[in-house]
Amino acid sequence: MDIHAPFSSTVRYLVGEGDTVITGARLATVETVKLEAAIQAPGPGQVTTLDFSDFDEVAGGDRILVLEAEA
Repeated sequence: MDIHAPFSSTVRYLVGEGDTVITGARLATVETVKLEAAIQAPGPGQVTTLDFSDFDEVAGGDRILVLEAEA
C-alpha cells in the first residue's frame, strides 16, 4: 500500500527498506517549521520502497513509501 505525505514538508524516515513493521509503528515524520506529523503503519507489513532520502522536501500527497501488507 502506498503511504503519502499529508502536507508539504521535510520527510525523515524511521524505517528502512526491508523492515517489517506492526500496525501503528512509526514509519516516518514529516515536519514544517511549526508542525510535525508522525506517519504510522495502517497495518502490519514490510517496507519495500522509500521514495525519498531523509530531509528531502515533499509535497502534500506525494508517495513517500510503499508498505507491502502481510499475507
